[in-house]
Amino acid sequence: MSMSGADILSTVLLSLKIGVLATALNLPAALALVYLLNRYEFRGKTVLEGVVNLPLVMPPVTTGYLLLFILGKHGLLGGMLFRAFGLRIAFSAAAAVLASMVVSFPLVTRSIRISMEMVDPRLERAAFTLGAGRIHVFFRITLPLMLPGIVNGMILGFARSLGEFGATMTFAGNIKGSTRTIPLSVYSMLQIPGREREAGLLVLISIGISFAALFLSSMLNTKLALRNKSSRSKHPAGQKPAARSVSETVFSKLPGPGTGQKSGVGKHGLRFGKEGAL
Repeated sequence: MSMSGADILSTVLLSLKIGVLATALNLPAALALVYLLNRYEFRGKTVLEGVVNLPLVMPPVTTGYLLLFILGKHGLLGGMLFRAFGLRIAFSAAAAVLASMVVSFPLVTRSIRISMEMVDPRLERAAFTLGAGRIHVFFRITLPLMLPGIVNGMILGFARSLGEFGATMTFAGNIKGSTRTIPLSVYSMLQIPGREREAGLLVLISIGISFAALFLSSMLNTKLALRNKSSRSKHPAGQKPAARSVSETVFSKLPGPGTGQKSGVGKHGLRFGKEGAL
């Protein structure tokens, strides 16, 4: 029996749904973790970095087995959840999302971390000098400057989730309509003689989606490079881009100094206190 168009469409939509959910759920955790690793020094930091990046070098089947060992019905945590609430995670749609989250999380964090490392710390220090809180500085200064890296990380994470096979097979199973994504469907089709045509069609669809994601990432990088080049070309001769960046990025987004403090605006838009210092 051949695979109908509705079955192919259902498989593709399920893969897209799992990829989008995994990427969206990974983003807040990745931002928090990257901020912790980049802005704080603490004991065990190297171990934490190693654990986060471990899925990059481990076989996906091993990752799936560890998830099953921890969250399975008789696992360390999954057993307690099942006995207390009757909640079963393994071999469900939620398990497919979790498997995709785990294997794609290192790619998301690495891209975001590189972007955060490129943020000029002088911008944050200048904002703190003006009395802005840490949360305000992160959302109004750091996060907008990290946006290109965040977008790239999300696209890479989505593409990795779309191609996930080993961890999903081990932890979520190959359940039609629930966990059978494009890679699992291709595997299933290849086990049945005469189904190579349907498998080839799914492969082409997968290639098309992955190429579109990579093309979008490349296009965003190109637009960012052109925007930065255009911004640098507007700097007058002899003026440092960093000073311009501080005035345009920080002081356009932050409130002025507190009540009772005299302030003025320097010739580059910098606010000065009573003593004339930033």
